[in-house]
Amino acid sequence: MTVREELESLERQTLAPWAARSEESQGRARPEAECPLRTAYQRDRDRVIHCKSFRRLKHKTQVFLSPEGDHYRTRLTHTLEVSQIARTIARALRLNEDLTEAIALAHDLGHTPFGHAGERALNQLAPGGFKHYRQSARVAARLEKEGQGLNLCREVLNGIACHTEGPEAATAEGRIVRWADRIAYINHDIDDAVRAGVLREEDIPSDAAQRLGNGKTPRITTLISSVVANSREGVIDMDPETFEAYQQLHSFMYEAVYRNEYAKSEEKKVPHIIASLYEHYKKPDNLPEYLRRIGEEEGWETAAADYVAGMSDRYAVAMYRELFIPKAWNN
Repeated sequence: MTVREELESLERQTLAPWAARSEESQGRARPEAECPLRTAYQRDRDRVIHCKSFRRLKHKTQVFLSPEGDHYRTRLTHTLEVSQIARTIARALRLNEDLTEAIALAHDLGHTPFGHAGERALNQLAPGGFKHYRQSARVAARLEKEGQGLNLCREVLNGIACHTEGPEAATAEGRIVRWADRIAYINHDIDDAVRAGVLREEDIPSDAAQRLGNGKTPRITTLISSVVANSREGVIDMDPETFEAYQQLHSFMYEAVYRNEYAKSEEKKVPHIIASLYEHYKKPDNLPEYLRRIGEEEGWETAAADYVAGMSDRYAVAMYRELFIPKAWNN
């Protein structure tokens, strides 16, 4: 018996009946020989961690655009927090941690530079619109490895595509990631907003604070505990009172931070940068070779959106400066 087979046997013995077992995966678009050491979902997790789009997340905005402090979240640190929360829930519910982690680590691979401001800008430009959760699945399936994709299991791709809105994921593990994403971002966005001086902890609505707790750790604990206590047979849920407090907190953050003029002042520059780059890269000769192949198959607008969406904040700014800002003459 290989190590992988022993791990699969352990899954059969320990996971809940409604958990997604590695040996029962629906497989990959391109069949591959099994790894003797790792289960299918472990391999997917490793592929995500080692891919280039995962590394670029460290230079993509979470909420605050180009912050000067070292402790503000980036898209990468957000991803790690989502993964930690999702694994905690999966372990408590005896679901497949490896599948949960693979989905969580890949859920934002397709996010644009400049956070949701970049996403909104591309949504106005790209044919058929642009949604980061669809793009994340596309990055994993089509764009990574110079157009070969990561060839992830179907359960992982489904969880990525369903992590934000629309139909729920087909697996309980994918449904966990949707909740973990919500729990992570609402809490770390509060933390970053307090650090930025945009709000104070005591500004949080008293009803929400009373229900969820005062401070990041009590809030996260309450939200995770509610999901664990109210999830049954693969249905992942939160009790109504806690969810109502979460929604109140989200509405507060929307007005106090996500629309805050001071916090979002630099975002006014984003649509012009994104549109300028998009128009430039719609020209085939300006695209990398693998994206020219995609442009020939799917259209140059799609290929341009793929390229711009994949940029980090600093690379997008550097390319804008290179392409559109006059250079000083050297005497």
